[in-house]
Amino acid sequence: MSSISTGRHDHLRLATFNLFNFIEPPNAYYEFENIYTKEQWLKKLDWISKYLYEHQPDVIGFQEVFSTDALKQLCQQCGLVHFAVLDTPDVADDFIYSKPVVALASRFPILDACSVAADRKMIAMMGLDEDFDFSRKPLRATIEVPKIGATDCYVVHFKSKRPLFEPNELSKQEADQLSVSPQKVRPHSYNASIGHQLAVEALGQWGSSIQRGSEAALLRYAMVERRILSQNPMILMGDFNDSLSDGVLAALTAVDTRVKPDYGLTAGSKGANELFGQYRLQDAYELYQSSQYALSAQARVATHYYFAKGSVLDYILLSNEFDPKSNQNLAEVGRYEVYDRHLINPSFEHDSQSTDHAPVMITLSMRE
Repeated sequence: MSSISTGRHDHLRLATFNLFNFIEPPNAYYEFENIYTKEQWLKKLDWISKYLYEHQPDVIGFQEVFSTDALKQLCQQCGLVHFAVLDTPDVADDFIYSKPVVALASRFPILDACSVAADRKMIAMMGLDEDFDFSRKPLRATIEVPKIGATDCYVVHFKSKRPLFEPNELSKQEADQLSVSPQKVRPHSYNASIGHQLAVEALGQWGSSIQRGSEAALLRYAMVERRILSQNPMILMGDFNDSLSDGVLAALTAVDTRVKPDYGLTAGSKGANELFGQYRLQDAYELYQSSQYALSAQARVATHYYFAKGSVLDYILLSNEFDPKSNQNLAEVGRYEVYDRHLINPSFEHDSQSTDHAPVMITLSMRE
C-alpha cells in the first residue's frame, strides 16, 4: 500500500467542524439563561484548540458560530492566520443571539470571500416563494493552495430537520375547532387533537426537507455558475443536517441526466463523462474508499448521534480535480478521519464543553 507523502505542501488537510453554540459570555444563545460561565467558556476554547493543534488542518470550515472575533483569535493562535466570516447572527436585547453563522480559517492566503446568494430567477422557476433564501448564508472563500492554485472553498450549514413549525403553534381556538367532530362528539375530541398534532408535525418536518433540499439545489447551481467563470477546483464542506443518500440532498451529487452533450460545440475532445465531471461533486469518503490508500472496508462512522442512533451529517465534497480517475486530477484523498471520541466514550473532565458533532478531516495527497 502506498503511503501519504509528508513533505512540505505535498499534502493538504481539510476539515469541517460544527462548534455547537460557540458564544462568548456574557452573551446567551437562544434563551437568556443559556450563558457559559467563564470556566465553561475557557474549557470550550481549550477543547477546540487541542483539536486544531492535534490534527493541524490547513483549511477548516466552522458552523454554529456566534462570537466571530473570538473564533478568529483562537484560529490565529493555532496557526490559521487567514480567516473569513461575512454574515452576522441575530441578536435581541443586546445579548441573546440566534441564527449562528459559518466561518472559514486557513493557513494559506484567502484571495476573495463572499456570501453565496440564491438565484432569484431559479427560485421562481422552482415554484418557491419569492422571498425564499438560505436559512444560513453559505460562505465561499477562494484560497491560494500550494501546488493547486486558486481553489473555491464553500462552507455550509443547511436547514436542520427541526420542523418549520410545531403543532402547538396553532391557536387554542383552532385546536379546539379541530378537536371536535362534526357531530360534536366530545369523547373523540382528545384522539382527534392528537391525530391533528401528528399530521401538523409531519407537515413541519416536510417543510424543513423542502427548505434543505432547495438550499442544496440552489447552492449547486451557484457553484456551477462560479465554476464556469473561474474554472477553479471546488470544495464543499459543512453540516448538511441530512444524509447524502437521502433524496432530499440528491441535487448535490446527482449524475443521472437527460442532458446530451453537443459534440459539435466541444469538438469531440471530451467524452460525456469527462464533460459532466467538470461540474459534479463527489463525497470525499467515497473517493477515499476507492483510492490506493484505503484500508479494509468498514462501516462509515457517524458524525452525530440522536440518543443512540448515529447518522452522518457532516461532509466534505470535492470536484474532479481530486478524483484520480479524472484527466484533470491534481490530488487524491489519502486519509479520511472522524474525530468522535467525545461522542462514543466521553470524559466529563475533558469533553463537557465540546460539541455534539464529530469533526471530519480529510488529507489530500498531491499528485507528483
